[in-house]
Amino acid sequence: MSADALEALTSAGIAATSSDSFGPTAIDVPPESWVAAHEVLRDAVGFTFFDFLSASDELTDGFRVVSHLADFWGGLHVEHVLVRTLVPRDKAVLPTLSEVYAGANWHERETHEMFGIGFDGHPNLITLLLPDEFEGHPLRKEFVLASRVAKPWPGAKEPGESDHAPAGAPSRRRTLPSGVPDPETWGPRPPGSPDPDPLAAAQAAATPARPRRAAGGERRARRQSQTPDTTAPEQAGGGEGDGRGVDESGGTS
Repeated sequence: MSADALEALTSAGIAATSSDSFGPTAIDVPPESWVAAHEVLRDAVGFTFFDFLSASDELTDGFRVVSHLADFWGGLHVEHVLVRTLVPRDKAVLPTLSEVYAGANWHERETHEMFGIGFDGHPNLITLLLPDEFEGHPLRKEFVLASRVAKPWPGAKEPGESDHAPAGAPSRRRTLPSGVPDPETWGPRPPGSPDPDPLAAAQAAATPARPRRAAGGERRARRQSQTPDTTAPEQAGGGEGDGRGVDESGGTS
């Protein structure tokens, strides 16, 4: 079915590509073909069931919007496909799918609220989950979890940091709570100071803090090469050149 979907899209003049994912086959389409691709998949291929729509923050690459479609046929048999597109961060806008799939209405409102992605033509793109006075988009990677700054962070309790720790107990270097950047990279700035890069903290967090461990086979090979030779000396009575022999009567000479 995924091959049929890709063939139907390319036959319709849509520059679609297919890639393997951890679940269903993912088909990437350009933003300008977002609605047309879903129309082809619904009408020509049979993906009539709309499951969900969401997005992921790809930092400087923009936002990847993804929808999940399904086709029920042959009793309990179900075919799945993911449709994805990438929109730039500075112009995160897509046409709405609400006229192709009615179920997209709610999901586009949530995605708009959480990521700040606009959906042109949506009939009711208003707040869905957050309070009206809420500022920002919580699922963007530059969004600071300010509540973790204002409240004590239980994960900061290291040896020696407990309220009941004895005086002089050793302690580790305090770390910032998860999701909170360094104070120098966010928050109010003095008048005239340059604004910090809003993606700096997120990009730093995306960089591995330490190199990845070697594969299991490499670790085992390295460990074996470093193991000292502990071969036991030959047991008495069985080796050549041990100074003893066995005569025919069974005694030693």
